[in-house]
Amino acid sequence: MTEDRLYFRQLLSGRDFAAADPLAIQMVNFSYLIGDRQTGEVLLVDPAYGVGDLLDLLDADGMRPAGVLVTHHHPDHVGGSMMGHSIEGVAELLGRRPVPVHAHRDEAPLVVAVTGVEPGDVVAHDSGDRVEVGAVGITLLHTPGHTPGSQCFLVDGMLVAGDTLFLEGCGRTDLPGSDPAAMYDSLQRLASLPGGTVVYPGHRYSAASTATIGAVKEINMVFKPRTKEAWLAAFGR
Repeated sequence: MTEDRLYFRQLLSGRDFAAADPLAIQMVNFSYLIGDRQTGEVLLVDPAYGVGDLLDLLDADGMRPAGVLVTHHHPDHVGGSMMGHSIEGVAELLGRRPVPVHAHRDEAPLVVAVTGVEPGDVVAHDSGDRVEVGAVGITLLHTPGHTPGSQCFLVDGMLVAGDTLFLEGCGRTDLPGSDPAAMYDSLQRLASLPGGTVVYPGHRYSAASTATIGAVKEINMVFKPRTKEAWLAAFGR
């Protein structure tokens, strides 16, 4: 695959799409578009809030949806009900463009429960599975901790990290289904990636939108404790 064949866009909710949605502005979620420019096929990562806006962006680029990649089941990433708000997401996307939804095996039933899509719409994966979109290969990496089936996506030296890792901090571990010990192990797995791997987080909780894993390891406090016990004492709440 040549570099100019890869199609990759990082889109900020409340700015690049769903610009008039106060919740989208508040939540600062990122959605991602990953595809093959030659075939025109795209996988949408965590399409929530303005689904129509995301499809319009694809149409304007001459691209079409071929599937959805889900980092985890929370409504601000896949749609559903949250804090009294109804968020558009995967169900609305499939209503307009029926495509497969790729989730980790441990997350698939939660995605169905939260979004209301049919179980047959969701393809259950294991860590290390590879999803192809055209000639672009995306490796799925299971990173539990924030949720049981949280996963990240590796493509062409980039890590789409969902709510496992932000540039500053990591996903909450005090929610139903969270596991602080599993989060520590997942963060260590990500820390072992090549230092030049570029991290693309699930929210913009920092001034920058991206940074290399090497830089994140230097600035992010979640990588400061030297042992699992020390990490749990500092962050395992």
